[in-house]
Amino acid sequence: MATIDMRSLGEYIREQREAAEVSLRQLARSSGVSNPYLSQVERGLKKPSAEILGQIAGALRISAETLYVRAGLLEPRAGSAAVTDAIAADDTISERQRQVLLEIYAAFQSENLAAATRAGDDAEPPTTASTGTATAGARRTTKEES
Repeated sequence: MATIDMRSLGEYIREQREAAEVSLRQLARSSGVSNPYLSQVERGLKKPSAEILGQIAGALRISAETLYVRAGLLEPRAGSAAVTDAIAADDTISERQRQVLLEIYAAFQSENLAAATRAGDDAEPPTTASTGTATAGARRTTKEES
């Protein structure tokens, strides 16, 4: 894995906290991480464990996976981080809706990766139409209209 830039991780956490309009003390309280330790993480002086990152992510309502990748604990996934970041940042949906969307997106990625692996390295991932999702939706609409 690549060298971890703790300052960059800390800056990202600070940016997310500021975007959520949460003070350092509020984040410490809601995450269960001490205020001094959280301050050191934001300044890049401490490397938090996966558990601490999970607590911070939960309190900020962002994907723990995003923090794990930034901390070098996970390899980046294929797919767009912009999608997961956009879902995590959307204030018009509830936390439960956000989690469901992220789970569905991850499921689609896994399904497409598995299909591409079965078909060989040169195969393109299946589209929504090839998985039958659009067809099933069309049948449901037809039944409801009847």
